[in-house]
Amino acid sequence: MAPVSSRHDEVLIVGAGFAGLGAAVRLSADHDVAVIERAHDVGGTWRDNTYPGVACDIPAPLYSFSFHQSPAWTRVFAAGAEIQAYLRSLAARVAPLIELDTALLGADWDATAGLWRVETSRGERTADALVLACGRLAEPAIPRVPGLETFPGPIFHSARWDHGVELAGSRVAVVGSGASAVQLMPSVVEGAASVVQFQRSAPYIMPRPDHVFSDAERRLHADPAALDELRDRMFWAAEEGFAERIGDEARVAAARDRALAHLASQVTDAALRALLTPDYAIGCKRVLLSDDYYPAVSRPHVTLEPSAVASVDGAVVTGANGVGHEVDVLVFATGFRTAEQPYAPLVRAGGRSLAEHWSGGMRAYASTLVAGFPNLFVLDGPNAGLGHNSAITMIEAQIELTRRLLATAGVVEVDASREDAWTAEIDHRSAGTVWTTGGCESWYVDRRTGRLTLLWPGFAHEFVAALDDAACDLLTTGVTP
Repeated sequence: MAPVSSRHDEVLIVGAGFAGLGAAVRLSADHDVAVIERAHDVGGTWRDNTYPGVACDIPAPLYSFSFHQSPAWTRVFAAGAEIQAYLRSLAARVAPLIELDTALLGADWDATAGLWRVETSRGERTADALVLACGRLAEPAIPRVPGLETFPGPIFHSARWDHGVELAGSRVAVVGSGASAVQLMPSVVEGAASVVQFQRSAPYIMPRPDHVFSDAERRLHADPAALDELRDRMFWAAEEGFAERIGDEARVAAARDRALAHLASQVTDAALRALLTPDYAIGCKRVLLSDDYYPAVSRPHVTLEPSAVASVDGAVVTGANGVGHEVDVLVFATGFRTAEQPYAPLVRAGGRSLAEHWSGGMRAYASTLVAGFPNLFVLDGPNAGLGHNSAITMIEAQIELTRRLLATAGVVEVDASREDAWTAEIDHRSAGTVWTTGGCESWYVDRRTGRLTLLWPGFAHEFVAALDDAACDLLTTGVTP
């Protein structure tokens, strides 16, 4: 394909997942917008993750934008394919703006011209404003395991599922015990000759209150006002879950008791139950939902190995406890590179890259604006994640902040003092919480510094209010230092 000739856009959005598509819909009403996406299709996380059993653990009506609601959800917790269909319907609203198979190779702020000079895999271009909607769960993380290159069979990550590999009748090793592993294990176990799961730490798991929406419920969802009311109820019900993570000791204890009771009701073998009992505070990692994981791992042809993978020697995969297993297929459900974003070294302003600015951990004023990087907006980035409610609420608040600021004339830039104050408040609120002192390793925390850099340490409605306050502050006092 021939390179695209140099072009200029008012707003260039990088990424066509939830954040990028939502931003394109909202911003294109007032601006000349383009979206570049490195992959062959839209969808981001929900395009990439097609492993068996993939689904969302937030109710579907809430896991969607308020400005693009869908009456088509078939069940409470939508499967991945259904969410991808929703994202394609969102993309259809801005299809002419989306350029697929176009990767970001570099972006430099030109202070003299007051614009971004962007290099892509299809040519150079410029933009007044750059919106990074690259997501946090884009780059799979596969641990460096000595001897991995000697493994003779198929190796793949859960986010790059190889549907051409036949697992039925195979000896399969699954590395990891987080959300993806818990979702895919029941399907893998069903047909495999044997399965060994390498578990570094046991997750807390709650029952999954899922059901197929009835015809009456779906008729109700077709009424926008009724769907708004349902979303509102779901939102505030999810907000109540925050007290089970932090602050209310009685509710934290009750949540832990519910999770352990769920484990006890589904796993009768005392030795296996002990291996599946977490040894850290509930909420330190994301609490998972499943009704079929514990029965799957209890099957007689499944072995739970309570250790990380230490080495591979041919077909033998050995845990840190020294126990080896001969397997045919190796599946890594080991999460993503979250603390150090792959786009950060590519974005530069004032002779400094975003990666250098974030060497002590990701940070941004209002989780969106980075000091020293004019007209740059980072969506779904620093401290914009949640462990108890819908990430789409957070993304929508960031898009609204971006929309309001771009409506002003001139260059949008925050000074270091605002970013420092926001970061100090995040550090203060997270100090002593379950995320930093709960006794686990999680992707919420930057291992380099121990800072909570991915998660917002509060209620979702507080984040929405804080970004509204930030917009009012900047529009009142000015959006340049």
